Amino acid sequence: MKLPDDTSLATDILDTPIGRLRLAATEAGLAMVVFPNQKDIGFPKRDGSATARKHLAAGLKALDRYFEGKQKSFSEIVLAPSGTAFQMSVWQALARIPFGETRSYADIAREIGNPKGMRAVGLANGRNPIPVIVPCHRVIGANGALTGFGGGLPTKKWLLDFEGIGTARLI
Repeated sequence: MKLPDDTSLATDILDTPIGRLRLAATEAGLAMVVFPNQKDIGFPKRDGSATARKHLAAGLKALDRYFEGKQKSFSEIVLAPSGTAFQMSVWQALARIPFGETRSYADIAREIGNPKGMRAVGLANGRNPIPVIVPCHRVIGANGALTGFGGGLPTKKWLLDFEGIGTARLI
């Protein structure tokens, strides 16, 4: 993953219980949320355009409220992920997973009309540029196990526990 090549780009950092998240937005909407362990993603400070700053501020506020336990949905956030049509369909399905619930890769594959595409769903899930807001952490293995996660499995476990999903049964 890399930052969008956009002169309107605005970036900022949010301190959270899972570490410092880096966010980026363009005039089209919130484009990225980057976990602390993803140090390979360059992230220069950019003020960006007024519109990009507005999208960035909305994302920062929504995540802050989420981590305070005051927000469970991000439907009001304008998103601008960059990806293929298939990835976008997966990310849209992820965004529909309610707070406090999980789905398997197979569930997502069926939902997007590609029931044999579990591996491709897993790859798209792993390339989700807007984690937490597009809740890829809510996707688990078919056997109920925690699976890989860009923020690391301890972060995935923390997020699921925070949402009231007992991870002891998922490990």
